[in-house]
Amino acid sequence: MAKRRNLPDPHAEREASRYENPVPSREFILEQLKDVDNGLSLSQLRRQLEVEGEDQEEGLRRRVKAMLRDGQIIEGRRGRLRAISSGDAMQGTVQGHRDGYGFVIIDGESEDVYLANRQMQQVFDGDLVKVEVTGVDHRGRREGVIVEVVEHNTVQLVGKLMMHRGLPQVVPENTRIQNWLALDDADVGSAREGDYVMVEITQQPAARKQARGKIIEVLGDRRTVGVATELAIRSHDIPFEWPDAVEEEARRFGSEPATKDKKHRVDLRELPLVTIDGEDARDFDDAVYCEPKKSGGWRLWVAIADVSHYVQVGSALDEEAHKRATSVYFPDRVVPMLPEALSNGLCSLKPDVDRLTMVCEMTISAAGRLSGYRFYEGLIRSHGRLTYNEVGALLGLKDVDPSYDSGKHHHLVPQLKDLHALYHTLRKARSERGAIDFETVETRIVFSDEKRIDAIVPIRRHDAHRLIEECMLCANVATAKALERAGLEALYRVHNGPSEQKLTNLREFLQEIGLGLRGGVEPSPKDYQLLLSSLGERADAAVIQTMLLRSLSQAVYQPDNEGHFGLHYTGYTHFTSPIRRYPDLLVHRALRYLVRSGGGDAAKCFHKVEGAPALARKKIYPYDMEALIAQGMHCSMAERRADDASRDVMAFLKCEFLQEHVGSEFEGVIAAVTGFGMFVELKDLYIEGLVHISALPQDYYQFDQAHQRLIGERTRRTFQLGDSLRVQVMGVDLDQRKIDLALPTGEPTKRRKPSVREALAKGIVPGAGSKPARGKASAGKASSKRRNAKTDVAKKATSHSAAKKATGKNAAAKKVAVKKGASTVAKAKKTVARKSGVASKRRSR
Repeated sequence: MAKRRNLPDPHAEREASRYENPVPSREFILEQLKDVDNGLSLSQLRRQLEVEGEDQEEGLRRRVKAMLRDGQIIEGRRGRLRAISSGDAMQGTVQGHRDGYGFVIIDGESEDVYLANRQMQQVFDGDLVKVEVTGVDHRGRREGVIVEVVEHNTVQLVGKLMMHRGLPQVVPENTRIQNWLALDDADVGSAREGDYVMVEITQQPAARKQARGKIIEVLGDRRTVGVATELAIRSHDIPFEWPDAVEEEARRFGSEPATKDKKHRVDLRELPLVTIDGEDARDFDDAVYCEPKKSGGWRLWVAIADVSHYVQVGSALDEEAHKRATSVYFPDRVVPMLPEALSNGLCSLKPDVDRLTMVCEMTISAAGRLSGYRFYEGLIRSHGRLTYNEVGALLGLKDVDPSYDSGKHHHLVPQLKDLHALYHTLRKARSERGAIDFETVETRIVFSDEKRIDAIVPIRRHDAHRLIEECMLCANVATAKALERAGLEALYRVHNGPSEQKLTNLREFLQEIGLGLRGGVEPSPKDYQLLLSSLGERADAAVIQTMLLRSLSQAVYQPDNEGHFGLHYTGYTHFTSPIRRYPDLLVHRALRYLVRSGGGDAAKCFHKVEGAPALARKKIYPYDMEALIAQGMHCSMAERRADDASRDVMAFLKCEFLQEHVGSEFEGVIAAVTGFGMFVELKDLYIEGLVHISALPQDYYQFDQAHQRLIGERTRRTFQLGDSLRVQVMGVDLDQRKIDLALPTGEPTKRRKPSVREALAKGIVPGAGSKPARGKASAGKASSKRRNAKTDVAKKATSHSAAKKATGKNAAAKKVAVKKGASTVAKAKKTVARKSGVASKRRSR
């Protein structure tokens, strides 16, 4: 590097007045670094600044350290120092990984910025930062350094109290946070080592500074009843405590609708609407009724609790509902979006009481097509609280126990039969439309009196479930159509088709098992459904369905209506669950505004009762496109947060259940295959565990991602997605939510016949016998012992290979000659030599 000619430090006098042994000023250091593209090492900077002497060198080192701490400069790869340019920094949110590294999700960009472990030491998952890209990592990803922490977003976290070198530390429960917390006070009060605790952050993490906190709540150890749910709620930052203002506002409404609120609504109290839900449901937000039309087809009423009447825009209730965005369902409790006074009281469509509703009245053709719809504010009185199983028993469904018939609702059987007939019509239309019809198995945990798992049982779906589902789909589609016709911006439920990469992976998997997906680069939902319908009673049908599901994107909320791929609708929204989903509440506000204002360009779709006052948009629906985009992103995030939290609790409880079965053997099915092993679902338990690759029979296993399998290099044994096998529970780690499985001794595995290409690469000439020719290829294979899980087996393979070295490529060629005649020797020799060389080169990579 050419030495740069320096001017004197313009701030030298200031530094001399402050320090006994002055060093170059920060401004002067920045001046030296700002025009150097690749940065300078500390030693290069020292020479550039002509700093000499032990005291001055130490002073410069300290100054550089302080400038790094303050974000004035950054330290890239190999310790090279660079000045920060504000124009180069990008802002985004930190997303941690359980292995210690992380990413910055850049606002408005599809590509994230990778953060190495050392960068993650100064932030928590969820912090808002500015990051500068310094290059690319070994995997080609943009890599950066944090130049500024804009906002710390973690003020509390939950973790396990541990002792480290005699001092109390808290290990965060959130696996995305790998920074341990030191405690301000060595006295941890009633908490004991191993307890889960809630900690308030008193010092955020920083470069070379550990985060600190103080214990504010002791949740108990892993044996404490309900601790799994308490951990998930706090780890995922799910709001669960009601502010006083929210509870007070909910109480003010009383237990029944006010007389004045019943006015200016369509009175449907004589219409025999009923609710149909699960046995343990407590909030009933939808009621249904249908009747056949004389001209053919049906009239269908779907009445939904009018939550928007009570939860006013900008109120304390609204702010808390927005924060939560969804109710979160755990096996042992529910964290509701609305206070119980509303969710289980005033907004719950209980039987024989008056309730305010938003009604979607529809006409369905004899072919099952939505031919008309209108919305209005209604007043209803539910004529029955029924359960799915009770309806199934009343309808005489063959897969429902008749004992579910309580005897109370026989008078409703005629209208239930009408609903069932409508369902069959809608189901046929759904099939003709080509919607994807996944039948996944949902499970329910049965608890003992001590709140421990007694059993994990599947939830059996039947026509009563599907009947309600089809009615809700009709109402949601009608809502989307009405909003579009009115030209009002609103949130839609959008589900896009598969990405190109996911589609490629899916087709490679299907090809291996002799199946195909139609549709080319843009398959339709009907193409997916045709494949599903063709599976019949295949043993691997569930696995194929899982792969089809994985190929699809996750549905989101957004104001740009791009349709719903899975349901095969051009427009779809969520209208039917405003008690438990904030997007539905937003849609209700849009509908209520349109009802009261006359409906705009879609006046026929909305009916206002005479005398009902108009509602100003800024009061009932003050959302522009920008606001709706933000609402959609927030609600989509909250939905994922709720799903993650629920899965965490299920994983915890399943691990707890299997702790009693360590050493036991179970039948299972391979549910996923990775480069480090395979996940096996235990039959009839619906619990997954990992068979690590090191626990597989003695061999080196290659991961074939395209075909979702592991292949033994030496034995050719395969473990493929969907294979059945017997496994043994080896251990359970409750903290990490991990279940370790292994194959019992003597467990048979499937041996796959090698392809011609693989046979040649092994030194086997097809048709020349089953034994491979020993030569460089097999010797090279044995020399991969450093990669094998069992090194003693690899050593034996190496010794055996060395002993057979003399029977290399020429010996293999002679075997061919015996079969084919002397004229084929030269050709066989060339083939074996070429393929052996290719195999060796591939392994060397």
